Amino acid sequence: MAHHTNYWSCSPFADWVRGTPKKGALTSDGWAEWEDEAKRYHPVRYWLAEEGLSYLQDFVTWPVRKIYDVKYYINNRWVTRTHSLTAHARDIKPGNWCDVGNRFLPCLFNELVDFVEIESAWSHIAWGSKEDRAKYDPPFWASGWWRWRTWRCPQAGIDHLDWAMTLTNTDWCEPDHPEYGKPTGQALRAKELRELYIWWTTVYPNRPDPYEVSGWTEYCEQTRILNDGRLFGGKKTPELEELSTRSHELLQKIEAEYEAEDEAMMIRLIKARDSLWT
Repeated sequence: MAHHTNYWSCSPFADWVRGTPKKGALTSDGWAEWEDEAKRYHPVRYWLAEEGLSYLQDFVTWPVRKIYDVKYYINNRWVTRTHSLTAHARDIKPGNWCDVGNRFLPCLFNELVDFVEIESAWSHIAWGSKEDRAKYDPPFWASGWWRWRTWRCPQAGIDHLDWAMTLTNTDWCEPDHPEYGKPTGQALRAKELRELYIWWTTVYPNRPDPYEVSGWTEYCEQTRILNDGRLFGGKKTPELEELSTRSHELLQKIEAEYEAEDEAMMIRLIKARDSLWT
């Protein structure tokens, strides 16, 4: 029988029942040795603490767990809609047509934004200090039983990634190990997510308009002035012909660079997808 998270078997009372207290952080081999030792010393008491308390926990908490199941179904289905990828209205206006290929970038990065500003922000206050909670002043529905995953705090999310980026390999290896003191996998993933988030929220929306910087907009305006509002089919001066050629080539170059950048960032986000969980 599979149990839910067995908090009761990790309690001080369980240690008393078992007769062999659980230790702190251990490797997988260390936990295997502890388990063998606990079973050998007090086999019945070990079963009572590890299995008996788990069965009792499942029985006692069944009504509360069912309420949680209903709550999280409503949350996942209608509030956070975790069954779908969505784009913000500022990126794809509701009711407007958008080809599938053009949905990928905003949908994927809007989900990254939600992850940083909602999920990472929640992690920062859920596992942080009382000072952290006071700093961001989250509402009562930001955490605990009432949490609906709608509280958004960009700064808390960024601060959580900044904290994760400081983690180093000091707990699982000795000072003479080649990885000792280097950033952990979590730190490296946090750095990647932070860079992708900053790119989407700061760099991407502020990229110069390719039509403006290439001179194509200027060409179109001058052409309309020369031809009483017409852009196509009118006369062109040699200067306009030169501007047309030069600006069109530059426009194509800039758009190709933007497309390559978008694609590279999407690939990076896809590769970082295994880090998008809390």
